[in-house]
Amino acid sequence: MTVDTNLHNTPLADAHVALGAKMVGFGGWNMPLQYESILAEWEHNRKTASLFDCSHMGEFMIKGDAKESGLDRIVTQPITDMPLNSCRYGAMLNDNGGVIDDLIVYRKGPQDWMIVVNAANIEKNARHFRAHLNAGTYFEDASFKTAKLDLQGPQSRDVLKVLVPGIAKLSYYTFDQFQLSGIPCLISRTGYTGELGFEIYCPWEKCKEIWQTILTHATVKPTGLGVRDVLRVEMCYSLYGHELDETVSPLEAGLDKFIDGHKDFIGAKAVSARPVRRTIGYFTSTSRKSPRAGNRIFDAGNQEIGIVTSGTFSPALQAGIGIGFMDRHSKDAGIEIFFGDEKNKAAAIVAKRPFYKNGSLKS
Repeated sequence: MTVDTNLHNTPLADAHVALGAKMVGFGGWNMPLQYESILAEWEHNRKTASLFDCSHMGEFMIKGDAKESGLDRIVTQPITDMPLNSCRYGAMLNDNGGVIDDLIVYRKGPQDWMIVVNAANIEKNARHFRAHLNAGTYFEDASFKTAKLDLQGPQSRDVLKVLVPGIAKLSYYTFDQFQLSGIPCLISRTGYTGELGFEIYCPWEKCKEIWQTILTHATVKPTGLGVRDVLRVEMCYSLYGHELDETVSPLEAGLDKFIDGHKDFIGAKAVSARPVRRTIGYFTSTSRKSPRAGNRIFDAGNQEIGIVTSGTFSPALQAGIGIGFMDRHSKDAGIEIFFGDEKNKAAAIVAKRPFYKNGSLKS
């Protein structure tokens, strides 16, 4: 297996190949899809600790007062009240109220911010920030000099305790500066798998050293993006390009609690004026058959009521699970629906989120 020279490489591309990873293109990057079977990697993450290369994600550095810089108006969540060393999830919208991207804001100092964005949207997002930040505001796209490793799983804290003194103090959605093998790192605790987890931001050129150090721990295995998608669907987390895009309102996408209706942000008026005729819903197949993005959703009377945005087989439930946009009145838990096309349909039951309820995320 070799890497595609037409795609961006993380600092670990060669290391993934050396470890036998199956490489694929994702968001313009060469990324490891899997090292072992998806089921084996799922079980390892849910029971022990897995290490993901997420260096393809984007990091923007901004300095300035939240309001005076214009930053607060870009993000749908309020950020002026964020405590130092805390993180906050939100989104940024276009003038029509569509989702440009979802993101996480890190408050490093009173006027010092890091914004983490999705890999496929780095260039688009950077243009948006530069266009809407006020003149004189410091903005740096540090995506190609900041690497990111995610250590996820119920034993991830135990692993890091050995390597990072003081890591146990981090509570959910906080971060701090640490030393890992003598290398300065920003380490946060947010997570994307439903398990206890940490995100390690480090200098690009030091990433391989940290990767190798963590993998020397007997508990940890390298893990690919394939199972990461299964894990996030089990938690009903949205993914840009599936549940989110520039045509989708955050209210349709189920991001209501991340939209502050009392603050002024780009797209706020459009969001409030736009009728919400469909919203995101969740369902479990009555068999092992898995829905796929693009499958249509039907009600018991064979009327089309929506479309699948994400689907997979859930090892936790031993059944297919799906996320999709549905008519607002078709989302009540327990209702029977069908997914597929006119010729081939499979039965499912509308469910409440998340599918996976036994995670260690906040432990």
